[in-house]
Amino acid sequence: MIKKIILSVFTLAILVACSSDDSSSGATSDGFDRQAMLTNWADNIIIPALQDLSGDLAMLTAAKDAFVAAPDQTTLDAVRSSWLEAYKTWQYVEMFDIGKAEELEYWKQMNIYPTNVTNIQNNISSGSGSYNLASPSNNASVGFPAVDYLLYGIASSDIEILNIYTNSSNFESNKTYLSNLIDRMQSLTDLILNDWTSNYRTTFINGTANTATSSVNKIVNDFNFYYEKGLRANKFGIPSGVFSTTPFNDKVEAFYNQDVSKDLALEAFKAVQDFFNGEAYDNSSQGLSFKDYLDYLNTIKNGEDLNLLINNQFDIAETKIQTLNNNFSLQIETDNTKMLETYDEIQKAVVLLKVDMMVAFQVAIDDGYDDNDGD
Repeated sequence: MIKKIILSVFTLAILVACSSDDSSSGATSDGFDRQAMLTNWADNIIIPALQDLSGDLAMLTAAKDAFVAAPDQTTLDAVRSSWLEAYKTWQYVEMFDIGKAEELEYWKQMNIYPTNVTNIQNNISSGSGSYNLASPSNNASVGFPAVDYLLYGIASSDIEILNIYTNSSNFESNKTYLSNLIDRMQSLTDLILNDWTSNYRTTFINGTANTATSSVNKIVNDFNFYYEKGLRANKFGIPSGVFSTTPFNDKVEAFYNQDVSKDLALEAFKAVQDFFNGEAYDNSSQGLSFKDYLDYLNTIKNGEDLNLLINNQFDIAETKIQTLNNNFSLQIETDNTKMLETYDEIQKAVVLLKVDMMVAFQVAIDDGYDDNDGD
């Protein structure tokens, strides 16, 4: 293999301009078997994660149905538990904004936070026949964050929450909205999973070319976009005030639950590092992924293997996350410096991934990459 030194962003433009379409073969001009990598991603990571999420959402739907039929502390606790399990699994799915998920803008209907409480209440008041949950105007009024509000934040105590679903003036509308939200999350997920297993997998594993629309290039962009935006900015940077003059402790993930924002962030970080290393979703095996591709190219930065630099920085950032309070909102209120320090460690991997790795793979940043946060 030819020793490759990380190139400049300027060189990336030249490399991309000179890249060829190798869609008829599993290998590209650099000789790496991209099709084997795509197959590992599809069969051992993406599809199994979607299958697990579908199963978790089925359990959430059943728990919700029991709660709607008989709201009490037992059924409320059960639907909350199922919501959290599904939310954890979602952290392994969100980064794959490709195929039917991209077409439907799946993640925008599943995890935009903070949720829009005013819009939720207006929807509930207007009745189920008056709102369209698929409308982009409702993206911040649906999905896991909206369910978080309805299960934990709609009133100040469990007794009052149960009253919302049993004795309030619009308790039936409240139950209907909660039910509609969860049913839609299930139907969207099943639609995307069915597309993968019946059709899209074949298209995906054959998309080996170095073009803006090929599977490898899109996944590289999706991975980087998610790491930089969905994980770095949304979970840490925005709430801690990196991009503003003040922090926003109400913009953390799972704000109303209060105790699981750290758990969700750790799951998301594990999902990122596992995918980088090609770890199967069930952790039973390891296949080709970014780490192997960089090893194959023997990519070096400052005298060190790039894949080791990236994994080491992941480990440092994960250790920082472990030091935070389980409740990120409380962490921001009491000691926001720790949140900012954690953000800084997460940030250090952005250039390694978004510049160095993409140059090594000869993949350009696509037009949909909205880079307004800076590197």
